Amino acid sequence: MPDEAIWFEDAAFPTLGDADLATLRRFGRVESVEPGRVLQREGDVPRDFHAVLSGSIDVVAHIDGGEQLVRRHERGGFLGELSLLTGQRSYVEARMAEAGELIVVPQEAFRRMIATEPELSDTLLRAFVGRRKAMISMPVSPLRIIGSTFSPESLRLREFAVRNRLVHQWVDVETSPEWPTLRGLHAIDPSDLPVVLAGEEVVPHATPGSLSELLGLTIQSIPERQFDLVVVGAGPAGLAASVYGASEGLATLMVEAVAVGGQAGASSRIENYMGFPTGISGNDLASRAYLQALKFGAQLSSPCVATGLTSDGGHMAVRLSDGTEVGGRALLIATGAHYRRLGIPELAQFEDAGVYYAATEIEAQQCSGARVVVVGAGNSAGQAAMFLSRRAREIVLVVRGSDLGKNMSSYLTDRIAGAPNIEVCLQTEVTGLHGDRGLEEVTLRGPDGSASRLACGGLFSFIGADAGTDWLSACASLTEGGFIRTDRSLAGRDLSGNWDVLGREPLPFETAHPGLFAAGDVRSGSVKRVAAAVGEGSAAIRSVHEHLSFAH
Repeated sequence: MPDEAIWFEDAAFPTLGDADLATLRRFGRVESVEPGRVLQREGDVPRDFHAVLSGSIDVVAHIDGGEQLVRRHERGGFLGELSLLTGQRSYVEARMAEAGELIVVPQEAFRRMIATEPELSDTLLRAFVGRRKAMISMPVSPLRIIGSTFSPESLRLREFAVRNRLVHQWVDVETSPEWPTLRGLHAIDPSDLPVVLAGEEVVPHATPGSLSELLGLTIQSIPERQFDLVVVGAGPAGLAASVYGASEGLATLMVEAVAVGGQAGASSRIENYMGFPTGISGNDLASRAYLQALKFGAQLSSPCVATGLTSDGGHMAVRLSDGTEVGGRALLIATGAHYRRLGIPELAQFEDAGVYYAATEIEAQQCSGARVVVVGAGNSAGQAAMFLSRRAREIVLVVRGSDLGKNMSSYLTDRIAGAPNIEVCLQTEVTGLHGDRGLEEVTLRGPDGSASRLACGGLFSFIGADAGTDWLSACASLTEGGFIRTDRSLAGRDLSGNWDVLGREPLPFETAHPGLFAAGDVRSGSVKRVAAAVGEGSAAIRSVHEHLSFAH
């Protein structure tokens, strides 16, 4: 028998009324189910939605040879969480506890219902989000990441899981009391770290790619290879394009190299985005947008790095790093920009071992109580400094220029000036990094040219951005910095003979190649703000529709 059920907030488990159950009947079928039948096995991708008319369903997790009851669903209850929309494998088992009748809604019919029945859709989606949050906060999970705080590979894997809101438990071999037991129980060799435990399955030398493949989130799990719209990059611009494209009937695929939200998703607090007067974290904003895209039928594959682009007969194909090609009648590039790296010889030694490019809760925990150095003078650096000031003992904000307010919003400069534990060092640069297992000291060169060493528990770098668009050079016209020229910024020499055949000029957000669009930070001339990226991604869909009508 399973142990006592884990407690969750009632908001995640509403009881559906008769009207809701009647709606579900229109999209599914009623089945009589005997006790003991397994409705969902560990490691399976959920395919059907189940609501209880009578009887009950038990959801259980198998952990280290034991069984834990997660929830019992009775009349008006329903089985499922976000995995039903994402296609992610689930590592809990659902079985009929008492004989009864269920409403079974197949996945495709369930997606139609979510898109066309707003009241019931809102109830279910709120519950799905609540259940995912509750499962993430469970003290023990059937999916565990085992690694070391001092291992860059472990931290990259953990960051991928956290930013993608994967249900998991982090087991730090340096501090977790359960590590010796897990090591013996699953015969884990320390040389195999980081390790992923998925139920009883052990994955040594785990990476974000192998974890994503294990969970069914890579392109291999998506049977289609041809879409109306392929969006490369799932930052604010890519998410907005996916929401609008999918909601307007386009078969839409997002491919993302790291995590939903992109660079903005790693922001601890966005306060100047309209509609959120108290601010919102980049991760929360991205998660809401991603849920909207899923609601309308968009699909995501991550981590997926685009490495090339081919075009044949009016159709384009994105080549991914694993050799897979995905075709689209239209492509939107929304890969944003990537933070530049400090020009310090020993930088690679300390990346993810004291040097970071995002300030999220994971990195803040690494630096709790220590002195932290933040490098940069833009809003990202300011937001990071304010966020980290709540955890770190002291923040040293290193600015190469002489005016902090030149590129940073005034509300941030005012807060930084009023923060008692933030010191601003103008006309200063980081020239050296030092430490054994991790970063311990940095060398700073001040305005007078003198150098000094400073004890430091972490360095956060936000020093400008590069486009990373070399893979597009054969199809798009790029600026010297690699940003993509679109519509009015294109000169006649940028346009190939394809345009003469088409008999039209590039549409708004269209590049030098017909059907290839760009939006957000990667586009030349864009305003580097979250709201601007969302606006560009949304507006680009009108041009996508126009292109498809011309192509048709």
